[in-house]
Amino acid sequence: MAPGQKTSMEYVRLGVARVAELGSRYDAGINTFDTANMYSNGESERILGKAIKEFNLPREEIVVLTKVYFSVKKDNKATATSPNWNDENGYVNQHGLSRKHIFDSVKASLERLQLDYIDVLQCHRFDYNTPIEETALHDVVKAGYVRYVGMSSCHAYQFAQMQNYAINNKLTPFISMQNHYNLLYREEEREMFPTLQLFGVGAIPWSPLAQGLLTRPRDAEKTARSQTDIYTKGYGNNEGTRKITSSVEQIAKKYGVSMAQVSLAWVMSRPGVTAPIVGTTSLDNLKDLLGAVHVKLTDEDEKELEEAYQPRGLFGHT
Repeated sequence: MAPGQKTSMEYVRLGVARVAELGSRYDAGINTFDTANMYSNGESERILGKAIKEFNLPREEIVVLTKVYFSVKKDNKATATSPNWNDENGYVNQHGLSRKHIFDSVKASLERLQLDYIDVLQCHRFDYNTPIEETALHDVVKAGYVRYVGMSSCHAYQFAQMQNYAINNKLTPFISMQNHYNLLYREEEREMFPTLQLFGVGAIPWSPLAQGLLTRPRDAEKTARSQTDIYTKGYGNNEGTRKITSSVEQIAKKYGVSMAQVSLAWVMSRPGVTAPIVGTTSLDNLKDLLGAVHVKLTDEDEKELEEAYQPRGLFGHT
């Protein structure tokens, strides 16, 4: 979820409305909130922190997840366009998983969130330039800034390498993987999910609704997000994608539920998935998504949803 000001992405809602939505989510039984330091250049964390304070959410009852890796831009219009962009534009030591950046980023996130600690600090990406022997993730836990650490959007061999090093050296191991997974993108089933099961780590997939593509028929009116989101084009408009979307629509009609509920129910039923990460643009959408917990798909439903899948190239991480 990325609440923030209407800056680089047209679909991102204004902060005041987002605060109200976050309070309503807690009232609906949602106690886990995911964000990142770079979402809306820090504004997402500020809005989440404001909501926690404004609605007096019990700290012991909520779980706050944020991320470290990307730089937080000083200019909302700034966009990294090359591997060396950060260093060439005044963001030296403000990105990646170096010891300095991890500590600086965690302290900045805590300030924006107005919290004393982060429940789960996730590495937003794998850092090819910092040795995995770096112990800063363990040290921020020991210092009391962070309770647990998680990983996000990397290759299975990278996760296995980092997790094995942590375990063998008695460092804080990863407890979660926030990976890209939905009916239109199932490449994680090949190596990542078996790896997670090997280590007993839960998956909390992002984009379980394929950036909204699985919530409406293919010929429906396009949303602002579908026209601007960089990942939407990655799903393509091939025959497999069209068949899967059509199957979701037909099963939704059969049960009298929304396409979003069917798509989310499928993700939640997958082995190894603890809980998907979902975002909404309205309270009505939130209420609809909550209904997914009551949707029970049959073996025949799952077969229909899955059989048209076509392998695709990896995207969503590097």
